[in-house]
Amino acid sequence: MARTSLIFLFLSLLSIACQARSPVAASSRASNFIKASCSATKYPSLCVQSLAVFAPSIQQSPRQLAQTALSVSLDRARSTQAFVSKMKNFNGLKKKEYEAIKDCIEEMSDSVDRLSKSVQELKHMGQAKGQDFLWHISNVETWVSAALTDENTCVDGFAGRGLDGKVKASIRGRVINVAQVTSNALSLVNQFASKQ
Repeated sequence: MARTSLIFLFLSLLSIACQARSPVAASSRASNFIKASCSATKYPSLCVQSLAVFAPSIQQSPRQLAQTALSVSLDRARSTQAFVSKMKNFNGLKKKEYEAIKDCIEEMSDSVDRLSKSVQELKHMGQAKGQDFLWHISNVETWVSAALTDENTCVDGFAGRGLDGKVKASIRGRVINVAQVTSNALSLVNQFASKQ
């Protein structure tokens, strides 16, 4: 009887240990890490929604989380840039709409360029330490902040009564989403920087 109890106890402990190392448990820890990190961003729900699918590659790495957040922001900025470019060819545009779209295309192009530089800078900084790390991370923070300004400038270009309608609404909605994702990415980059 004692031997059976001992074997049962051993098998129970072994089962618990295996579950703790299982992919499901690792995924759960990664998801919790993402949720906790996103709670400090300006748009936490959007942050979790946009990064949760990458939990297996993020694991519990602040660096990988920042890198992924920047890549998501870059992908959305590129998609929005292409969408806004197509809107320029929309029939029946008012002159003010056309000019706002043209300006927005330029702003989104600048945003894509800056986010691309940020992704590459973070990717290539290796295991930099001290002043070298600070220099690289400062570049990333500056470029992401500038990309956010570009996105907001695009949105501001559609202000005013003369620019109401479907074109404005569709472009603003997409650019605002990119700006929110970029804001979250900047917050996660700052979190990563503060942990070094």
